[in-house]
Amino acid sequence: MGNVMVTGGARGIGAGIVEKLLSEGHNVAFCDLADEDKMVEQCQTLAAKYPGKPLYVKCDITKKDQRENFLASVVKAFGSVTALVNNAGVAPLERKDVLEASEESFERLIRINLQGPYFLTQLVANYMAKHQEPGQCIVNMSSCSAEVASVSRGEYCISKAGVSMATKLWAVRLAEFGINVYEIRPGVIKSDMTAVVTAKYDKLIAEGLTLTPRWGFPEDIAKAVAAFIRGDLAYSTGQVVFVDGGMQIQKL
Repeated sequence: MGNVMVTGGARGIGAGIVEKLLSEGHNVAFCDLADEDKMVEQCQTLAAKYPGKPLYVKCDITKKDQRENFLASVVKAFGSVTALVNNAGVAPLERKDVLEASEESFERLIRINLQGPYFLTQLVANYMAKHQEPGQCIVNMSSCSAEVASVSRGEYCISKAGVSMATKLWAVRLAEFGINVYEIRPGVIKSDMTAVVTAKYDKLIAEGLTLTPRWGFPEDIAKAVAAFIRGDLAYSTGQVVFVDGGMQIQKL
């Protein structure tokens, strides 16, 4: 079993990923900005329920020193790192048309959704390259918004398009070390991020937005992550897996 780092693991998709990986026996260190006492209690609950060992590290991935502390804490606790799941991400604080969106909102999204994961990947990839183990991999959480334009949150779309290119870049660069890099592109997933648009997507799904006529759930994403971590797609790298109920299939 592996030793996995997951960013943004306190709730939503991240929490689903953490729980799934623990259930399969992996040790999982997850970071977030949630209250530490609450997360310690959550880890105790998870440890009693699953064979894997959980660890919470409070970390702002936009901060270099906190990224370094996250990695050091995981190595100290588990002895090594075999996988990284770049899941942490945020939506705009306020949805605004691209004609009106602010530079502050753009900068915030890029720092959290793209810059932070990029440099955490750099840090962990250098560690993995120096401490090579079988099955090392990196999983990036992108979005259907990497390709589907949403003019009320352009900065989010741009950040996720950047994540998609980062996946290709890291796949090319890390291949010589046997480190596979993957991208998951979720569609409409039930989470805190989509809670504000529940009515909108309930209607769209009912009207046929997705071929599978339901919302996606964190466990749908977690199953895909678990397949990568297990090595089920060991002869694939730099590839995108759509977990979107068939939403992006063009149809007449």
